[in-house]
Amino acid sequence: MTQKLKAWFMGLPKALRILIAALLIVLVLLVPRFLTSSYIMGIVCRILLYCTLAGSLNVINGYTGQFSIGHAGFFAVGCYTTAVLSSHYGWNFWFTLPIAGILTAIIGLLVALPTFRMTGIYLSIVTLGFSEIIRLVALNWTGLTGGPLGIKGIPAPQFLGMNVRRAGDYYYIFLLFAVLFLLITARVLKSRIGRAWMSIREDQQAAQSLGVELVKYKAMNFAYGAFWAGLAGAIYAPYINYVDSNTFTLDEGFNILSMAIIGGMGTLGGPVLGSFVVNILNELLRPVSAYRLVVYGLLIVVMMWIRPQGLIGASDSMLANNRTGLDLLERLGFKKRKTA
Repeated sequence: MTQKLKAWFMGLPKALRILIAALLIVLVLLVPRFLTSSYIMGIVCRILLYCTLAGSLNVINGYTGQFSIGHAGFFAVGCYTTAVLSSHYGWNFWFTLPIAGILTAIIGLLVALPTFRMTGIYLSIVTLGFSEIIRLVALNWTGLTGGPLGIKGIPAPQFLGMNVRRAGDYYYIFLLFAVLFLLITARVLKSRIGRAWMSIREDQQAAQSLGVELVKYKAMNFAYGAFWAGLAGAIYAPYINYVDSNTFTLDEGFNILSMAIIGGMGTLGGPVLGSFVVNILNELLRPVSAYRLVVYGLLIVVMMWIRPQGLIGASDSMLANNRTGLDLLERLGFKKRKTA
C-alpha cells in the first residue's frame, strides 16, 4: 500500500509534489492551533512519543531479527536520567538529552553483549528480566529515584527563555524527535550498516560467510535502539512532571511491542501506524481498562493469523522485491570467504 502511494506521489509533477509537501508541513505545524483541547493534544503527544519508542524497538526486532520485550527498561533509564539530573543537580533539560541517550545505549550494550549467542525466547527472557530489574532498582533506590514516591516537580524545558509547559508546546518537541528518528533511521537502513542488520535477520550464517561480524553489528543495532528509547524517556520525564516505577511495568513493555507488531515490524511506517491505533484503542477502552491487555492480546493473535506482516506489511521492507540479504551485501562489497 505504501509503495503504491509513494509511486503515485512520485508520478506527480515536481511543482505539485513540492506544494503538497509544503501544505502537509504547514498543517502539521499548525495542529496545536486547531486542537485546542489539552486532552486531545495529550493523546497526540503520546502518539508521537510512541512513534519513537515503538520505532526504536522495531529497529531491534524488525531489522535484525533479535527479540527484545524489555524496552520499558530502556525507556525508564532515559526517563530517570533526565529526572535525576534536572531535579537533583539542576542540569538544563537540553544537556540531559545526550547524556540520557548515551547512558541508555551503554546499558543496552551491557545487557546485549553477553546474550548474543542466545536467540528467540531466550533473548526475550533476558531483556524482560532486565526491564524488571530496572523497575525494582528504581523502586528501592530511595536516595536517587525517590523510591515508591518517585521524583516530583521535574523542571520544564526552556526554549528562547520561555518554559515549555502546555501539551501544545510539548507537541513540537515530540514531533521533532519523532521526525529526527524516522529520518536518521531511514538513512542508517540504506547504509552498509542497515543492510548488514537486515542480512542478519534473513540468514545469520550466510551473512557471516560474507564477512558480516555478527557481534559487532548486533551490538550496534541494540545500542542504536536503546539510544532512541532513552531519548524518548528523557523528553517524557518533564512532560508528565513526575516519574515513578509504576510507569515502567511489564505491561508497558508489551504495550510498546504491540504497537510494533500491529503496525508491522521491519517497516519504518509500521510503528507509526501501530502507535496511532493502540493509543486510540487505549482511549476507547478506558471504561474497561481492566481488560485492555486482553483486547491487545486478542488483536495481536488476530493480526498474526490474518495479516502476520502487520497493517502496513512488508512492502516497506528494504528486502522486498525478491532481493535477499546476500544480494545486498555483495553489492556493498562484502565478499564470501574462501574455504580451504
